[in-house]
Amino acid sequence: MKRSPFILEEHTFKKTHHRPLKMSSPNDDEDKDERYQEESSRSPDPSVVSMKNDKSIDFPITFQGEEQKRYQKKSSRSPEPSGVSMKSNKSIDFPITFQGPERKRLIGHSERLESVSQLLVMEKKEHQSSTKELGSWKQKFKSKLQNKFQMINEGIPLYGNVRPLNEIYTDPYITSDCECGNVNDEHEVRRIEKACRRLMTEESINCNDIFKPLPGDEKPIRTVLTEGIAGIGKTVSVQKFVLDWAEGKENQDLDLIFPFNFRELNFKKKENLSLLELLHCFFPETKELKLDYNHYRVMFIFDGLDESRFSLDFLNSKRLTDLTESASVDVLLTNLINRSLLPSAFLLITSRPAASGQIPPVYIDKVTEVRGFNDPQKDEYFRKRISDQTLADKIITHLKSSRSLYIMCHMPVFCWIAATVLEGMFSEAETGEVPKTLTQMFTHFLILQIKHRSLKYKKPEMDPGEIKDVVLKLGKLAFLQLEKGNLIFYEEDIIECGIDVQEATVYSGVCTQIFIEEVTSHLGKVYSFVHLSVQEHLAAVYAFLSCINGYLSKQQTPGIFGLSSKATLLDLLKAAVDKALQNKNGHLDLFLRFLTGLSLESNSILLQDQLTKTGRSSLRKHAAVTNKEITTYIRKKIKKKPSACKSINLFHCLNELNDQSLVQEVQTFLSKTADHHLRGVRLSRVQWSALVFLLLNSEKELEEFNLQKYAASDECLMKLHPVVTASRKALLHECNLSDKSCKVLKEVLSSVSSCLRELDLSDNKLQDSGVKLLSAGLKSEHCKLEILRLRNCNITEEGCVALTEALRSNSHLTELDLRDNDLGEQGVKLLSDIKEDEKFTLEKLEI
Repeated sequence: MKRSPFILEEHTFKKTHHRPLKMSSPNDDEDKDERYQEESSRSPDPSVVSMKNDKSIDFPITFQGEEQKRYQKKSSRSPEPSGVSMKSNKSIDFPITFQGPERKRLIGHSERLESVSQLLVMEKKEHQSSTKELGSWKQKFKSKLQNKFQMINEGIPLYGNVRPLNEIYTDPYITSDCECGNVNDEHEVRRIEKACRRLMTEESINCNDIFKPLPGDEKPIRTVLTEGIAGIGKTVSVQKFVLDWAEGKENQDLDLIFPFNFRELNFKKKENLSLLELLHCFFPETKELKLDYNHYRVMFIFDGLDESRFSLDFLNSKRLTDLTESASVDVLLTNLINRSLLPSAFLLITSRPAASGQIPPVYIDKVTEVRGFNDPQKDEYFRKRISDQTLADKIITHLKSSRSLYIMCHMPVFCWIAATVLEGMFSEAETGEVPKTLTQMFTHFLILQIKHRSLKYKKPEMDPGEIKDVVLKLGKLAFLQLEKGNLIFYEEDIIECGIDVQEATVYSGVCTQIFIEEVTSHLGKVYSFVHLSVQEHLAAVYAFLSCINGYLSKQQTPGIFGLSSKATLLDLLKAAVDKALQNKNGHLDLFLRFLTGLSLESNSILLQDQLTKTGRSSLRKHAAVTNKEITTYIRKKIKKKPSACKSINLFHCLNELNDQSLVQEVQTFLSKTADHHLRGVRLSRVQWSALVFLLLNSEKELEEFNLQKYAASDECLMKLHPVVTASRKALLHECNLSDKSCKVLKEVLSSVSSCLRELDLSDNKLQDSGVKLLSAGLKSEHCKLEILRLRNCNITEEGCVALTEALRSNSHLTELDLRDNDLGEQGVKLLSDIKEDEKFTLEKLEI
């Protein structure tokens, strides 16, 4: 078995009485006891005199006659000896008697030594008993965790959705290439689309190894924060971590693991508890244990910080050190994290990125990020989940034919949604068009869950009017909570939307795997949609149905984007486009994509059971005009040159509207040339944006970007910089670039989603001003550039100083080419010193 990361240096447990015991297997507690006894038998004798053996001192001892006179005379002129040896009778051939205070002190010392010896024996026996007690109890506890975590719930844990975790578990891509404290509240689907190409550029780590120190860093890791967007695989990774420990496969140096989740902890928000009482509450079997947890390797897992309804105040929180001292749960959490309480414990905390900033970086030893599936892992998931391999291959082929769908498959939860929809469509020969867009996929998923309600729950079909009411109320919940940024809801949230708490099971029954009512042990219930994207789709369905069915006048405040009761579908779509463009972090981008897709008549027909007579009539009458006008409106917005991310999302909206004309125009330009370049071709602003969208959504990986294929200029680079960010290698040599381009490249190098590893800027007049900008990008914690070529770029000693500072601060650069520049003697020396210093990564320097 490989060495666990939890074997730490002895000095990390200074506060404990016993050295932590190394575990080599899950059943070796008796071995611990034997090793303890063996170590005790080898330990040296104490430095004090042992009084346990009467033979060491023969009482009484008496001086008489001349001997007494000589002893008294000698004692009066000689200092007292530092110690008296009593081991040999030969040292004194006459009885010795201690009288008065001396005798009392000696007897008292003997009694104290006897007491210490007895205490050590008792303590050893207690530890041996405690170890045996823990060993027996731990096997039962592991079995309980194994039973709890060995199955995975896809959707809700009913009616065939539960499957063995080890049967379908696919390792997600986990990286430690991230920093704590960098709050990124960008929309999560936008992030996954930007990051999808990075999955093959960084080394992945196994979920069981996240506590291992990075190479060259021997500092023990106590607290790990694992980030990841919703549905990316954080909770499943935690489940696998706990299950492997419980089954005795991994991390056996951990004595105990206590997995918590914030959904359940939220129910304790108003209570005062000690840490021990919290353990007793969630793990009642711990009441049987009488352990000092400081003596053991204990791990606490807190899953879903983003679902927390606690305020973690690390500045003003009361300090706790006693496991029996009561406080509010948020105070317990802050004291565990800041190591005032049980400082020897290991902590694993998972969170969506937007919420991870609640914990100051100083309390985090390591940050990891779950980034979902790379392309091989996607295929592995479908082949594991679908037993019919022919069917699995058919599904994989279909998903690869739609780039937007295949990109979304980076999220394991979307893989599950796609498998649920496509498995039925391909195997049961269901009629209808196979989904090719996100809107079609999610709408089919919604309809599928409603249709299967009677089958799964063995209940009669609900009246269509009842279903409409349920879908509308769920949609309102989705819309209102989306605006607030909530994924988890409680009773007060669903009551606000007109949903009777007593009828919540009916709602989850209609949408069996979309709206989930979860009973959190004995604490209460929480409600959620299975994923943020599902919530956004249902919110779009609510907005669409409210408008098309004429419900806007009936909606309680707040309304939808402030629209009047007479608003048309086109009014709604335009308002949604404007709102999405105003929202800088992109939190309405996917909602807009779904809403525009639903406005397409072929998609809205899927919801015909949800449409009123008025709604159907309105669609037939106005659908074509609405489609044409919203397409024109979106094109105008693209022409106004919004940010690259906004522009790309608007192109996704056009794709949902089945309008790919702009992309096809650019493809036509490219197809007319033998090497697919655009040299000499004049493109409009909209066409440049279409080119960026085309390149970023190409099925071909962006291994290399060559600016000369398009236009060798600063202006062209500024338009195509998102493509540079997504590429591993950028060839920008001989492109008439100036320091203007370096400002853009600084942003590229600093981007959290940058894939760039090699950059060639040779034969451009960048000058020192441009090199200073590049150096600022090289200093970024996100920059992973390894090769930089700056041959013949008008760089002097001043530029070398800037490069040197970058190399010393935060650089992964291994190769640097600065030939044909006037670097000066001092510039050459600065760079040469960097190369010779083993602390830095630079291996090859050409000057």
